Amino acid sequence: MLHNFLYGPWPWYATGPAIGLVYFALYYVGKRFGVSGTMKTACSMMGAGNKYEYFKFDWKKDTWNLMFVLGLFIGGFLGGWVFPTEAPMQLADPTVSQLETFGLTSFMTGITPTELFSWESLFTIRGFIFIVVGGFFVGFGSRYADGCTSGHAITGLANLEFSSLVAVIGFFIGGLFVDWILLPYIINL
Repeated sequence: MLHNFLYGPWPWYATGPAIGLVYFALYYVGKRFGVSGTMKTACSMMGAGNKYEYFKFDWKKDTWNLMFVLGLFIGGFLGGWVFPTEAPMQLADPTVSQLETFGLTSFMTGITPTELFSWESLFTIRGFIFIVVGGFFVGFGSRYADGCTSGHAITGLANLEFSSLVAVIGFFIGGLFVDWILLPYIINL
């Protein structure tokens, strides 16, 4: 039983309430959930506040979020190395067919297709766009929106913040645009 729990995907009825409990615990102690804020804390901690006004704040009160990100790395390590699973990704048949039309077949052995996300693909036009350009847009977007998807969609919407509603709508529109319009062109480069 414990083996299946650790090695299999967790159902929505376990993970959803867990995220809700984390939100309420952070709300109770006056903190905000989100990952991109840790970059601001780390930059301030390394002295960026000496040069840029944006980073001038008491970073010591926000070190808890660095521990949160450390927990993400530890969880990723445990999931990938200590409790690895050999089970293939569970994808719907239409998704598998669509990926195969793009020439992607390695998605059944890992989380991401190695044709797009690997050191070898980094040095191709398609891989460079996915890894470097995509990474830049994710970083720039989370800074420009003053938060990442988790911060806006979980904390911001729960706090009924209008800016988070606008950001989440923007995330969805951007995701749909890339998925339906740009992706077929980029993937065939």
